[in-house]
Amino acid sequence: MRTLWMALCALAHLWPGALAGCAEAGRCCPGRDPACFARGWRLDRVYGTCFCDQACRLTGDCCFDYARACPARPCFVGEWSPWSGCADQCKPTIRVRRRSVRQEPQNGGAPCPPLEERAGCLEYATRQGDDGMVAALVTSFPAFITTSAFNKERTRQAASPQWSTHTEDAGYCMEFKTESLTPHCALENRPLTRWMQYLREGYTVCVDCQPPAMNSVSLRCSGDGLDSDGNQTLHWQAIGNPRCQGTWKKVRRVDHCSCPAVHSFIFI
Repeated sequence: MRTLWMALCALAHLWPGALAGCAEAGRCCPGRDPACFARGWRLDRVYGTCFCDQACRLTGDCCFDYARACPARPCFVGEWSPWSGCADQCKPTIRVRRRSVRQEPQNGGAPCPPLEERAGCLEYATRQGDDGMVAALVTSFPAFITTSAFNKERTRQAASPQWSTHTEDAGYCMEFKTESLTPHCALENRPLTRWMQYLREGYTVCVDCQPPAMNSVSLRCSGDGLDSDGNQTLHWQAIGNPRCQGTWKKVRRVDHCSCPAVHSFIFI
């Protein structure tokens, strides 16, 4: 390649205009564009029509200066917006955050990453009493859970503007021993709810608590059973099939979950 460049430079002195390419033609085109061409040397050492479109890298007919005249530029995106509120109150639903494209990819640059993320959430309405106290009977609700595979779509980043950058790893794991469950769990065979088939009585399961399911003030997940003494029967319900539900008892709290994948879940 170095020898080729030396030969082309020497030719430029002997034959002005012989090195006409993408830069001189002022062309850089996305995709495959037969009209995006120039006259000059190609990278395969053939002189004639050469191209300045993105597809020329695949067809091997780029002008000699394509990489320099049309450098690849990756997509750049902005920061994530704050998480939206839950779509509804007092029942499992979703919250959303988005980011915008600051620079579209050019000349074969890296494509844009996902511009929207969704996460499960559960939000409770509170009532203002006559005595000025705010009461929310969160402990009376079951723990809403889904498979830990859903966690691939949800990171430990800030769930709201109230989260600081120092709480990204503030999550924890609760271990429970299942006591009972309804027969509807074993009947699930849909792709997104098949994980319910692996729920069994008498097994120890792990449930991860992390943002945005974690409350930004209490640093707790609803239904985590952290205050129970281990003998108290707690209730859980699977997201995706409200008839798949049951009871369990708290075993312990740990920093990180270590259960098998089929027995690993997350709070919603």
